[in-house]
Amino acid sequence: MRVLSYPELREKKGLVWSRAHVYRQIQAGKFPKPVKLGPGTTVWLESEVDAWLARFVNERDSAAADTTEPRDAA
Repeated sequence: MRVLSYPELREKKGLVWSRAHVYRQIQAGKFPKPVKLGPGTTVWLESEVDAWLARFVNERDSAAADTTEPRDAA
């Protein structure tokens, strides 16, 4: 199981949100919850972050497929 620190979210996953925005998204249920390893040490499971990112890719691909299907002229 791999974990990511906040700086690694930015470096490895391309997340450009501020730390405050990440926590707002967590509170809203829109981003994976972190794991507290100790005082001052918070990480995210890489598998959960990857699944969260994959959801956006799937939504994009589904939307693209919907627009490329031929439509009935009737």
